[in-house]
Amino acid sequence: MIVVDDVPIPRPGAGEVLVQVAATSFNPTEVAVRQGRFTLPLPHMLGWDVAGTVDGDPVVGWIDGAAAEYAVTTPDRLVPAPRTVPLPDAAALPLAGLSAWQMVVEHGRVRPGHRVLVNGAGGGIGGFAVQLAKHAGAHVTATASPRSAEVVRDLGADHVVGYHPTGRFDVVLNLVADAEVARLGDVVVSATLSDAPDAHFVTRFDAAQLTGLVALVDRGVVRIDVSERHGLADLPGLHRRAEAGDLRGKVLVTP
Repeated sequence: MIVVDDVPIPRPGAGEVLVQVAATSFNPTEVAVRQGRFTLPLPHMLGWDVAGTVDGDPVVGWIDGAAAEYAVTTPDRLVPAPRTVPLPDAAALPLAGLSAWQMVVEHGRVRPGHRVLVNGAGGGIGGFAVQLAKHAGAHVTATASPRSAEVVRDLGADHVVGYHPTGRFDVVLNLVADAEVARLGDVVVSATLSDAPDAHFVTRFDAAQLTGLVALVDRGVVRIDVSERHGLADLPGLHRRAEAGDLRGKVLVTP
C-alpha cells in the first residue's frame, strides 16, 4: 500500500546533504518494490531519480527516498544538473539514462554503421537508447506501439516497426521480455530476464556517466522527453497504470 504522509524534514548526518526535491520520476521497477519482490525494510520511501537543489545549487542524481519534498543523501550520488532544461525535467534522466548509456556506450557495444534494434523504444530507457545509438553512428530500428511511434521517430529512429520485427541486427537492445526478438541480434544486451541474452545487466549508478549524459543534454544531443507530470498523491494511480501497461516514456512526480 502506498501512503502519502507528513513527516519532519530529515536532518543530514555527517557527510550527508539535504536535497530540496524539485521532482522525482516514476520507474516501473518500483512496482516490483511495492509487490515485495525485493527484500527491503518497511516502511520504504519510494523514488530513486532526483532533481533538486542543495544549498541553492541545482543537482540531479540517483538516491533513495526521492518521492518527497526533502531527501538526505551523500554528495557522491549527485552531479550538477543540466542548465538547458527545467530542473524538474532532469529527474527523468538518471536511472533510465544510465541504463541506456550502459547498454549502448559502455564497452563500445554500439559503433558507427551498426544495425541496432531497440526493442521497446517507447519506454523511458528506450527513448534514451535510440538517441545514444544514433549519436554513436548506428542505423536504428525501433519497436514501439502506435501511440509511441511518432515520438520515437522524433528521437531519431530510422525505422519504427511493430512488435514483430524481422531481419538481422548487429546489436539488439532488448527492453521487453521477448526471446524471439533477442534471437535477431549478433549481440544482445538485455534489461529484462529474457531467454538468452549475451549481456543481461542491472543498472548501476556512475557519477561520471551521469555527468556525460548531462553534457549531452546541454549540447542538444540528448532530449528529455517527459510524457506526463503528476503530484505525489497520484503515485498509487501510476502504479496501477504501470501494472496495466498504460504508461509511456518518462513520468515526472513533483512534491
